[in-house]
Amino acid sequence: MVGFSYIVKIKPNFYPVILAGGRGTRFWPLSRKRRAKQLLALDGKQTMIQQTVARLTPMAAQGRFWIITNDDLRTAIQRQLPKVSSKQIIAEPAARNTAPAIGLAAFLLLRHDPEAVLGLFPSDHVIANPDAYRATLARGIEIAASGDNIVVLGITPTRPETGYGYIEAGAASGPSSSSSSFSSFSVRRFTEKPDLIRARQFVEARNFYWNSGMFLWRADTLANALREHLPKTAPLLEQIAAAYGTKKFKATFRKLYPKCENISIDYAVLEPRSAKGETRSKIFCLPSDFGWNDLGSWTALHEHRVAKTNPADSTPISSAGSFSHNATNNYVHAPKKFVALVGVSNLVIVETDDALLITALDQSQDVGKVIKYLDEKKLHRLV
Repeated sequence: MVGFSYIVKIKPNFYPVILAGGRGTRFWPLSRKRRAKQLLALDGKQTMIQQTVARLTPMAAQGRFWIITNDDLRTAIQRQLPKVSSKQIIAEPAARNTAPAIGLAAFLLLRHDPEAVLGLFPSDHVIANPDAYRATLARGIEIAASGDNIVVLGITPTRPETGYGYIEAGAASGPSSSSSSFSSFSVRRFTEKPDLIRARQFVEARNFYWNSGMFLWRADTLANALREHLPKTAPLLEQIAAAYGTKKFKATFRKLYPKCENISIDYAVLEPRSAKGETRSKIFCLPSDFGWNDLGSWTALHEHRVAKTNPADSTPISSAGSFSHNATNNYVHAPKKFVALVGVSNLVIVETDDALLITALDQSQDVGKVIKYLDEKKLHRLV
């Protein structure tokens, strides 16, 4: 395992960029537009975004963090992250997916530090082993800094999951390392969420990894990739970045950003670049095993809490007291009430002051449909 001294050597030009604009619809009714998943303490006392910043802080001072969010969440994020400069918590005037968001950060940092290496991080993931995580990132930063390279952290799959994208790894490759502890592989292709049959084939092949959504690249690498693959959007982002720090920034941002293409970084850059071929794409996968969980649903949180606390107790309950009889494998959040469970299994029950969710554990991925219904009915107070 790579030591902390190795990490210290490479951190001066490392800038974490955290995407925090999502609504967290699958965690309704706890997650709302102004109190989204990343602002909730789902796994301990710190909120998800606070945990994200805390585990990256040993690698980059908080003055190097950039947060991309929206107007609904910006003020709350500022309160939760007081050491991050408010000028570096940027609220998108319109949601345009991940490519314009991380692209704007690349053009901003390219003007500030030509040697900048960006890390793209979701704001709401769980990492069980932060030391292993940082050691893996250290190797990834080394690869990204050494040339026109893109690094993706691939998670070793534990099951044929159909809810994640997959990375097919090719030959072992990558720039030489100061440590032999980490193997990197060239990327053959990215595959979006497969059906169960293909997911099983991927797991059995042993050279496929879950796409964690965490990427590393130099700012100029990403900027040039956007110029190549998003020729209409890249100039808009450059104009916005050029106005940053001036009185014209806010107006320029609001005028130009909504004109950017609404597209993910995967579709915009990674897939077309991987199509160039395994050797020409310069995309590298770092297989990772640091206890990653994207906590994508109440079911995922239930499984995580059970595994973390007491595997023998399959019903985590947040309440003002509880009683259980012939009840197994449930998840309950009702902090202000006494909860009695009798003869029920495999349920998710979540109560807030104004709403109550009851669903089966195997149906919790569909909670986002509640938000769609509430939006259609204009029940804005519930979202």
